[in-house]
Amino acid sequence: MGRALMQRWLPSLTLVCLFLPALGQAQSGTAASTDDARAWLQRIHAAANSGNYRGTLVFSAGGSMSSSRVWHYCVGDQTWEKLESLDGRQRQVIRHNDDVHTLWPQSRLAVVEKRDALPGWQVTPQSVDPRVLEQYRVQREGASRVAGREADVLLLEPLDGLRYAQRLWADRSTGLMLRAEVLTAEPNRTVLESAAFSEVEIGVKPQPKVLMQAATRTEGYRVLRPRQQRVALQDEGWVIARAVPGFKLTGCVKRELDSSRVASEAVSNAGHEAVADPVLQAVFSDGLAHVSLFIEAYDPRRHKREMQAHLGATSTVTLRRQDHWFTAVGDAPAATLKQIAESLDRRR
Repeated sequence: MGRALMQRWLPSLTLVCLFLPALGQAQSGTAASTDDARAWLQRIHAAANSGNYRGTLVFSAGGSMSSSRVWHYCVGDQTWEKLESLDGRQRQVIRHNDDVHTLWPQSRLAVVEKRDALPGWQVTPQSVDPRVLEQYRVQREGASRVAGREADVLLLEPLDGLRYAQRLWADRSTGLMLRAEVLTAEPNRTVLESAAFSEVEIGVKPQPKVLMQAATRTEGYRVLRPRQQRVALQDEGWVIARAVPGFKLTGCVKRELDSSRVASEAVSNAGHEAVADPVLQAVFSDGLAHVSLFIEAYDPRRHKREMQAHLGATSTVTLRRQDHWFTAVGDAPAATLKQIAESLDRRR
């Protein structure tokens, strides 16, 4: 599954928008007025966590495909989500508000974390922030059908080369995002990554207790509980000296190793405790794309060489900054990630 669509699509698979009446008034293939576009995005943003649905998502990135079963329930101000992989290694991710449980049944390993509500950290994607209009132009591209449901199609076209275009299919009756694509710029307009429901039920009865049963069945599992602390970037000795246009710092935490790395090291250590090196994670967003910048002490045993890589829409950049090692991961071009990594200066 592509990280980019995990962070956006599954950061609120819900694009539960209510913006369709205004959308229907726009002509296919024409740019929306600023007021109409802002109204659509504000409704998307406001309703992003209100949907109850379950379905099967199919992801495609870098020539490979995978599928996952998804549940999303909301009752009052409480949110429950579950993501279960249907291909490859078994994995389940269950979230109740800020509590996230990741289980690997084959390895009998569970990672339990409390995550602050920073963008891109949810199990199933967050809404589109209305401020994306500062960096993207919104255009309606007509209508289509996804998973047997009528959908309206929106194109978010970036105003510069620092980010990718995105095309969204929104369910006409509810606004739920049924399909999403991440695209390169014109004129080629290549699809880098896509995700779509192959089947979906909308408006289902919430069953949060059923979802949480899997999270509590950890008998015989090794349970890891990585710690994290919300911090201010400047208090950790870093300042943004050269801001990248459109990308704003949305939060910063000091944490142990990333949970996926904790899990892999725990498995490879065969029963020994995973190394708990402190890592600073700063999250940057333009309202649609998200970039996580991880900063840790440079260790020549682990940090072999600087590199740039990408899979689908997800880029990864690593580089050394004196005594520190930077890893930037996000759904933006590698050149953008490198700019974000180099935008910080050490003040102490």
